[in-house]
Amino acid sequence: MNQAVQAAAPVQKRKPKETGVPDNKKYLHPLMLKNYGNWKYHDRPRPGVLHHVSHSGDEIWSVRAGTQRQMDVYTIRKLCDIADTFAEGRVRFTIRSNIEFMVSEEKKVAPLVAELEKHGFPVGGTGNSVTMIAHTQGWLHCDIPGTDASGVVKALMDELHEEFIREEMPNRVHLSTSCCEINCGGQADLAIIVQHTKPPTINHDLVANVCERPTVVARCPVAAIRPAMVNGKPSLEIDESKCMCCGACYPPCPPMQINDPENSKLAIWVGGKNSNARGKPTFMKMVASGLPNNAPRWPEVAEAVKNILTVYKEDARPWERLADWIDRIGWPRFFEKTGLPFTKYLIDDWRGSRANLNSSTHIRF
Repeated sequence: MNQAVQAAAPVQKRKPKETGVPDNKKYLHPLMLKNYGNWKYHDRPRPGVLHHVSHSGDEIWSVRAGTQRQMDVYTIRKLCDIADTFAEGRVRFTIRSNIEFMVSEEKKVAPLVAELEKHGFPVGGTGNSVTMIAHTQGWLHCDIPGTDASGVVKALMDELHEEFIREEMPNRVHLSTSCCEINCGGQADLAIIVQHTKPPTINHDLVANVCERPTVVARCPVAAIRPAMVNGKPSLEIDESKCMCCGACYPPCPPMQINDPENSKLAIWVGGKNSNARGKPTFMKMVASGLPNNAPRWPEVAEAVKNILTVYKEDARPWERLADWIDRIGWPRFFEKTGLPFTKYLIDDWRGSRANLNSSTHIRF
């Protein structure tokens, strides 16, 4: 009886740690754990494969494949089956939605690559390639998207597949997409960001019952929203001369609808990157705006992105990032070479940005 009760006892689950990220070392491949912090060098035998060698002489190969960010359980099980059969049962996901399989023998690499490609998972994204696009949640989870970020990623990566599986760009190219102007997708060499082109439309009948008005007023970065009485009801009003159509007011107040099938467009920004040992961080600059939010394939956006990357690939020097290439040739030559129309609303330098930033309620110079 006691044995039966013990057999039926529920499995104790790991308690979540509320003090930060759990220690990942117990999930590492044994060779990675053994040589933690003791790596001598690494190289790339082929696109999508990293080869690390430690000071102890141990070697490990990482095979990187592209996946979609939102995956169903069947896809995850298929990837795990591949890891158990062709790798050594260890995988990890990168911040750009790639999956990496670790193996301790070189002879396991080719069968693993073949099996991944057989099931439609492209192997690549290393070295001088176009990496998988980092993107926001889009229509699936987010409460304020102006487009489907994951849909844009799928459409673009279908067009850029060859640049993902090869290493033929002057340097790595990081791409990101963001489904609103808050830009959770982050800095990138080339980013596609939703561009709202008109202020929110307010449903005054719902504001008093749905919105916490002081929070909405405080949320606006340019102080364009203020309390008002409309038709005898507490509501809000917008100073359209100040509004920059960012959409920050919509999450705390859904009656302030800013998404619009005709007036929510897409813009392309270039030149962003984080700092490293060789260079300082750079900010992205907008180079194309008003592109149609044309689901489900976004052909106009795809064409503009391919055009920029083609010119960069042909004209940049070896190891020049996209921002470094633009710094060398200058913005006038960039627009001339890419054929993109230039307007006064596009790129801005810091001298011009002083006036823009001084309109914020939080920044003063």
